[in-house]
Amino acid sequence: MGNFLRSAYMRKPNEAMRLMITTFVGVVFGLFLGTAFPTVSLTKINFPASLFPSIDFTYIEDKYSGLSTQALLNAWSTLKGRRAGYPRTQESSNDTKIWIPTNPRGAERLPPAIIASASDFYLRRLWGQPNEDLTSKPKYLVTFTVGYDQKDNIDACVKKFSENFTIMLFHYDGRTSEWDEFEWSKRAIHVSVRKQTKWWYAKRFLHPNIVAPYDYIFIWDEDLGVEHFDAEKYLELVRKHGLEISQPGLEPNRGLTWQMTKRRGDSEFHKVTEERPGWCSDPLLPPCAAFIEIMAPVFSRNAWRCVWHMIQNDLVHGWGLDFALRKCVEPAHEKIGVIDSQWIVHQTVPSLGNQGQAENGKAPWEGVRERCRKEWMIFQDRITDAEKAYYESLGIRYNNTFRWVENVK
Repeated sequence: MGNFLRSAYMRKPNEAMRLMITTFVGVVFGLFLGTAFPTVSLTKINFPASLFPSIDFTYIEDKYSGLSTQALLNAWSTLKGRRAGYPRTQESSNDTKIWIPTNPRGAERLPPAIIASASDFYLRRLWGQPNEDLTSKPKYLVTFTVGYDQKDNIDACVKKFSENFTIMLFHYDGRTSEWDEFEWSKRAIHVSVRKQTKWWYAKRFLHPNIVAPYDYIFIWDEDLGVEHFDAEKYLELVRKHGLEISQPGLEPNRGLTWQMTKRRGDSEFHKVTEERPGWCSDPLLPPCAAFIEIMAPVFSRNAWRCVWHMIQNDLVHGWGLDFALRKCVEPAHEKIGVIDSQWIVHQTVPSLGNQGQAENGKAPWEGVRERCRKEWMIFQDRITDAEKAYYESLGIRYNNTFRWVENVK
């Protein structure tokens, strides 16, 4: 027992001496580092323990040696304040948060000055100053849905449109590079998806915010004869007569379906007509008024914004759309019309019909035509159901003549 106590008593002075030597060596080594590297170190700043508890600044400074001391202090102060749950005042929160409900949907967190809600088809350079890219800005847009077999006819059409027009081709046959034989094709916009219609393209590539820079949008077929047509003169008459939705008159002897779109040789324009007995329940409704066909429509910017929303995503042929265009302008019988003095010929080339598929012994074009008729019925049902649901939600009874007859509430 005596030897054990004596051994323990001798160990304590030895441990104390070792601790003193270790401390002395550490101090000397620290002085040496401080002399060799005089840069201010976080470890040499004496912060109150309550401000930065249990933080190894030596580790922080070593890991982020490329940052300034002040930057580290600022970052740590911010982080510590958040972790400590320091309350933020409502005033400070509102000062830093952006939320503007009137911004476009999805952009509420952006400051209004940075929002670019519209676009265009203007071609830009890959070099130079952006504000020097455009030497001119076309005011109008014309689109053709095309196959390469109709290249000569489209070439003739494009030449009827001035440099005020952006030219856009929708290629349903997948052939695009061949069009470079025409100089104008090199500055045109080409979109290629096989076996699609112009209304399929229009729904996907002519969003109102994309075509917003254009005053008028032409959405034309590929089989139109334009010998007696001039686009600039046509638009002069459109403006003169206040038309929001229009088309050129059709040559009376070729491809004529409706009396409304028949060219009148003795007038500049017309907005109403007489149809076959029983075809018009109202002289101011389609097809006697407020009506054009869908082969060569021309829309104002505002009218197209409405029409685009009415085009159904899955109904690609557009049948029935011509009877519903009147819903996008008011009064429709004054805002929809036909320009007679600038007229075209419908050549009735069944090129798109041949893009169909033979089934059950039917030729490709027969399947396409059958789909067109089905879509017409579907579209009529949808628009009738939509209007009925709307009016009945207001307590207004709705009937099939597109009139409300009594309040049901």
